[in-house]
Amino acid sequence: MTITHEDELEGLRRIGRVVANTMQAMAAAMEPGMTTRELDGIGRALLDREGAVSAPRATYDFPGDTCISVNEEIAHGVPGPRRLAEGDLVNIDVSASLDGYYADTGASFALGTVAPSLDRLCRDGRRAMQVGIAQVGPGKPLSGIGRAVGAFAARRGYTLIRNLASHGIGRALHEAPEEIATWPTQGDRRRIHDGLVLTVEPFLSRGGAWAVQGGGDEWTLHARPAAPVVQYEHTVVATRRGPVILTLPG
Repeated sequence: MTITHEDELEGLRRIGRVVANTMQAMAAAMEPGMTTRELDGIGRALLDREGAVSAPRATYDFPGDTCISVNEEIAHGVPGPRRLAEGDLVNIDVSASLDGYYADTGASFALGTVAPSLDRLCRDGRRAMQVGIAQVGPGKPLSGIGRAVGAFAARRGYTLIRNLASHGIGRALHEAPEEIATWPTQGDRRRIHDGLVLTVEPFLSRGGAWAVQGGGDEWTLHARPAAPVVQYEHTVVATRRGPVILTLPG
């Protein structure tokens, strides 16, 4: 989507706040012994309260209102009977629509005390997203996002999952430009234009390179080679004043 009117920006800000508030409330509610289905139910209730519609359920018939991925699951985890435990690494991804506008956000959370290396991975995962967002602006190359994230990852000794990309968003969950790499690529000549709405969502890992199906369903993705992975995601609009993050709680 390309924003052309102020009311479009306000519509995106509204749904951006809804998904951000939902994700943060779910993270605050996590506790050992809770099932991922119960955690998803909290998200569903919050979306319902705001009149928002789960985007993965409505768009793809996903069997949950949010995606909850635990430990070896790195994305698109299906809420179910799995019980959370102290020390788990939990990714919560919330995308939804309201009044015809879509927003998408996600983050990885450590439940309780985890190894220092996982704490560092979480901190650096958020930094990797911020490095990518800083490359969003009119006239800048889309590939600049991946180059900047890749340089950051290499300096810090990490790998990137190379088949889970960022994407355009706004009037649908996934729009053009599609497959925006958050890893270094060659040959992508596309440029960002003023008002473009997109996600920035690198998957930072300690050894993983690819996302593959796992978990016995058609949705859940695991890392190959097996390794810890974190993902942080905002929905962003490119403006001449700099990138504007739409998925902030408030």
